[in-house]
Amino acid sequence: MTGYLRLLRIVWVMLRFRLQVFLPRAKTGLLGLVLGMVPRGSSDGRGERLRLALEALGPVFVKFGQALSTRRDLLPPDVADELKKLQDQVPPFSGDTARRIIEDALDQPVGDAFAQFSTEPMASASVAQVHAATLISGEEVVVKVVRPTIERTIRKDLRLMHTLANVLERVSADGRRMRLKEVVSDYEATILDELDLAREGANTSQLRRNFEGNDDLYVPQVYWDLTRQNVLVTERIYGIPVAEIETLRAAGTDMKKLSVRGVEIFFTQVFRDSFFHADMHPGNIFVDISDPADPKYIAIDCGIVGSLEKEDQNYLAQNMLAFFRRDYREVARLHVESGWVPKDTRIGELEGAIRSVCEPIFEKPLGDIMFGHLLLKLFQTARRFNMPVQPQLVLLQKTLLNIEGLGRQLSPELDLWETGKPILEDWMNERIGPKAWINTIKVEGPRWLTQLPDVPQQLLDASKHLAHMDRALVEQRAFNAQLHDALIARSRRQRMGLLWIVLGAGVAYTALALPDTAAQWPWLGAAFAGLGIVSLLRS
Repeated sequence: MTGYLRLLRIVWVMLRFRLQVFLPRAKTGLLGLVLGMVPRGSSDGRGERLRLALEALGPVFVKFGQALSTRRDLLPPDVADELKKLQDQVPPFSGDTARRIIEDALDQPVGDAFAQFSTEPMASASVAQVHAATLISGEEVVVKVVRPTIERTIRKDLRLMHTLANVLERVSADGRRMRLKEVVSDYEATILDELDLAREGANTSQLRRNFEGNDDLYVPQVYWDLTRQNVLVTERIYGIPVAEIETLRAAGTDMKKLSVRGVEIFFTQVFRDSFFHADMHPGNIFVDISDPADPKYIAIDCGIVGSLEKEDQNYLAQNMLAFFRRDYREVARLHVESGWVPKDTRIGELEGAIRSVCEPIFEKPLGDIMFGHLLLKLFQTARRFNMPVQPQLVLLQKTLLNIEGLGRQLSPELDLWETGKPILEDWMNERIGPKAWINTIKVEGPRWLTQLPDVPQQLLDASKHLAHMDRALVEQRAFNAQLHDALIARSRRQRMGLLWIVLGAGVAYTALALPDTAAQWPWLGAAFAGLGIVSLLRS
């Protein structure tokens, strides 16, 4: 019942903010009749109305707006400008409330934990807001606080999404193919993880460790002694928000280098580390322009991260390389081999479908190709062949679209493929070349050494096991031979029995048919037949 009430609220909010202007103009059918009864209204201020509606509906919808805001190439400018405000301009909650949450979490007054704490939030997002503070030891930090009662609101929206997914899978073949219930469950795990700031702190520490010694990306330090499930304290960073492109240009920033560096960071996270920041909207990315000729990225808010299994990494890399070689048969083969499409898919048909979509795109100059869109078209084509949704690739697709959209804003001539291809090729060489053996020895060597003393006993046990198997095999062969002989003998007795029966029946029939036959001949025939019956019964 709660889900249906929430659905009614969504419809009410749409009408209240006059969002019917975004609805399609269906001309036929029940949908056309219903939409024809709804006045469309003016498109003036539609971007602001959409933003306000998403804010009114809560964090799940705000995050949807955040994802949309990164794709200015897909949105009208007025809508994109308004949705950009969702990154860090969601209405805040009271600073006094934040103070109480912090004190309850830390079990001490704010004044004992911090030398200074500002009740005025620095920024406010859909799930949490941040406040400036100074530690007793003098370091400047930011304190992230989860919104009160936000979990209850999120769970209401998730229940609605589960309800809709169940209905769609029940009534729609496409819904079942897309595994909507699984997608919603995966999204539920992702957004609920965002409520656990201790998990976000762990992700932040991991990402920081992955880029130690690499100046391309800086990740702030986590202060674990002041971090709890609903409170996260991290180092305060200073930089220019990546969305402030005019500010970056006015400072003389090398925009080409900045855009290329962003792509390199993405490919490094995905293929080198298999651990990537999966919420790369502009509100979470800053730029250090202390040296405008060598700009560096700063990443915050690591609540959502993604990872790929080695098999998916390998298939994805091979797909990308084959894709830009226009080896469509290899792309089709990899889709079948990886299990992304059913095993009985005809490779030739899938190859033809992929070629028909991609060839028109490749007629453009390589630098004009939107690789994120190309990858989406590939998966859309594969879904025609019953490719189910791959949850492990959903975050990657979203992040790639975000990264490329951002990179094109920074430098319109960005060629994502030219930037990413060398990284992919190096990674593939490391996977299959001598480096792969060396790395395997480095990683597995210590474990092999610890197991080395057990090898003689394991070999002895294996030898005994093989000897036992040999004896069992000999015994089985002897038994099979006996069984074979017995079956041969039984078959022989059965043939002889049938022969005696036929002979006896023939003798008896002949004796009875001839008038001068001695009386004992019919009985002799019967005796032969009886002998045959006994022989059959014994077999």
